[in-house]
Amino acid sequence: MTKKSNKIYLVALLPFVLITLLFEILPLINIVIESFTATGGDGFTFDHFIKIFTTRLYQQSIFNSVWISVFSAFAGILIAFLAGKAANSASQKIRNIFTSILNITSNFAGVPLAFAFMILLGNVGILTLIGKNYGIAFLADFDLYSINGLLLTYIYFQIPLATLLMLPIFGGLKKEWREAVGLLGGNSYHYWFKVAIPSLLPSILGTFSVLFANSLAAYGTAYALLSNNIALLPIRISQQYIGEVVQNQEFGCALSMIMMGLMVLSILLTNQLQKRRGGTR
Repeated sequence: MTKKSNKIYLVALLPFVLITLLFEILPLINIVIESFTATGGDGFTFDHFIKIFTTRLYQQSIFNSVWISVFSAFAGILIAFLAGKAANSASQKIRNIFTSILNITSNFAGVPLAFAFMILLGNVGILTLIGKNYGIAFLADFDLYSINGLLLTYIYFQIPLATLLMLPIFGGLKKEWREAVGLLGGNSYHYWFKVAIPSLLPSILGTFSVLFANSLAAYGTAYALLSNNIALLPIRISQQYIGEVVQNQEFGCALSMIMMGLMVLSILLTNQLQKRRGGTR
């Protein structure tokens, strides 16, 4: 009976395995192979990677993508930590409403998000006009169509996702820990920086890894806001596949390999830090 049940479960998993094979594994294998294939399919080569690391445009694309991803992830985690702490202290009803709002806003990204920021902070945006009419310099002079404007939009869509990921980890904080710190003569500073944050750090590092990958691969918002006027990895990758006459899919695959390598590196680093933190407790 058990063997029969196991066979039924295996049959039920077959569609999932097929989807994973067709849309995950095979495309990944194809990207790896084509990244080392010369343009036009003429043999094995490292030329694509040499070009990426020796050309100023692609070096700048990698640098911009990494620092925007790191900064937006840090900012998202910081704000999400405060929001998660506040929500954890609230009643269950307020927490449910807050979570519902987060679920909605976490899906508000890409082109609609770029248009929303254009309406608010564009050249004739609502907040921009308010700043000009009332002499609010930071609103009137803010340039949405720049690296700073792009960074603001990235931080915005990082916050709801980071908060959703951070909310459950506060459930692991026990009231007895705060009471123990108080009995030992400690205050809120000692509790948060000596007990609470160190215990939450592995989960925070995992959240950072997710946010880094989320920002690194973001394309729609950046393209709608700045088109090709900024050097970012996702935009440079898309350029290799745009056009009915000239396409360079092998070079696009090499750029994709760089992006995947950065994601894997961030995961490995956060996992290493998590292990190190776990070993010191």
